[in-house]
Amino acid sequence: MSKFYKDLNSKLREFIDQQKIFFVGTAGHQGRVNISPKGMDSLRVLNAKQLVWLNLTGSGNETAAHILEQSRMTLMFCAFEGSPLILRVYGNAKAIHPRDDAWAEHIARFPKYPGSRQIFSLDVESAQTSCGFAVPNYQHLEDRDDLVNWAEKTGEDGVKNYWKEKNQLSIDGKPTEIFK
Repeated sequence: MSKFYKDLNSKLREFIDQQKIFFVGTAGHQGRVNISPKGMDSLRVLNAKQLVWLNLTGSGNETAAHILEQSRMTLMFCAFEGSPLILRVYGNAKAIHPRDDAWAEHIARFPKYPGSRQIFSLDVESAQTSCGFAVPNYQHLEDRDDLVNWAEKTGEDGVKNYWKEKNQLSIDGKPTEIFK
């Protein structure tokens, strides 16, 4: 039932494009493993071997801290509607910050969201599908706008102050390099 791929073929890319949510898994050498749900219009498959996703301000910044220590990342997509399928994409990632040269190229791929914090670029090493037979059916009603509303209300300076207070260290005390 499980099948491995060396890259993201057109069928897998089409599946990714249809999903409304994905999950990011990272870990450092020690400490907690982080699994984080991501939504909104925040992911782009660039080609069969690379994708990027936009990371918005959140209560933590675990992914950024983990990637500095260990570049491994797994993205998981689940079919919550239609035919069952789970897709895991394995690879090595790097964080791109607004201060980095590559930021302008990649941020243009996404809608303008206030509070955009990093873009993660994932070099795909492999992908794996599995059945997903036990994943429940859910219906996507709409994206939540709470995060965008909060960032707009807080303002750019307020968001940066929030980053200083909440996003410079992981919950394990590891640096995120949001400010460098």
